[in-house]
Amino acid sequence: MPANFLPSLVGSMSVGAAGNPTVAMVEAAFCHHGLHWRYVNMEVPPAGLADAVRGARAMGFRGFNLSMPHKVAVIPLLDGVGESAALIGAVNCVVRRGEQLIGENTDGKGFLKSLQEVCHPRGKNIVMFGAGGAARAVAVEIGLVGAKHITVVNRGEQRGRNLTDHLGKALALSVAFVPWADDFTIPADTDIVINATSIGLYDAEARLELNLDSLKPNMVVADVVFSPPQTRLLRDAAARGCRTLDGLGMLVNQGVIGVQYWTGVNPDPAAMRRALEEAMGV
Repeated sequence: MPANFLPSLVGSMSVGAAGNPTVAMVEAAFCHHGLHWRYVNMEVPPAGLADAVRGARAMGFRGFNLSMPHKVAVIPLLDGVGESAALIGAVNCVVRRGEQLIGENTDGKGFLKSLQEVCHPRGKNIVMFGAGGAARAVAVEIGLVGAKHITVVNRGEQRGRNLTDHLGKALALSVAFVPWADDFTIPADTDIVINATSIGLYDAEARLELNLDSLKPNMVVADVVFSPPQTRLLRDAAARGCRTLDGLGMLVNQGVIGVQYWTGVNPDPAAMRRALEEAMGV
């Protein structure tokens, strides 16, 4: 095949890569926009990450995604990282810019884009459950756009305090840590409630321990869990008149941002969501 007909390549470096629905979503974007690109799913063990990055560089990959545990380990193998990726301390999307491989983080960006379609977090009081990788990415992005105050609710005190200390120092944010014991009562002045834990993932009846009576109709309730899209938290919040935001939107917008980074094209989110839902059987 002539060289000018070879597709541009991007990929996903995962541990346990089988059945990744992101492949269908990203390839649907390429197809929808007539792009001669391919998104290749690869299982890369931790010991092989450096070789995989060298191979992607040598083969001219235009970029790639990464899952845990590669998101932190990849950073020394790159030529640089973007602002929010540096603040988060993790990379899930690598982009070739010239001859350099630059690390970005689309986790929080995808959530922020989805949230902004419902409510802009600037000037808002936010309660966020969790202090892990997803929570850190979300908190950094909403902090960068001017959230008024973030309350981090987490069972592990050390991790919770580490996150609030980081947000306060790196972004000069108004933040507080609250230990999570029993059912948490959402403060009345809260604008946005975010579940940034894995509670509810693949379990439609899993319960986030909060006082449901403290959810008010003026609140936006968002969940980073994408499967099932309608978690118990979102169903309970909707029943109390809250506006809700599912994790599928975050996943789609991560893909949208990645395709924009790699190709320069603004892909159709609706086409990508349809492919994702079909791949997930929802």
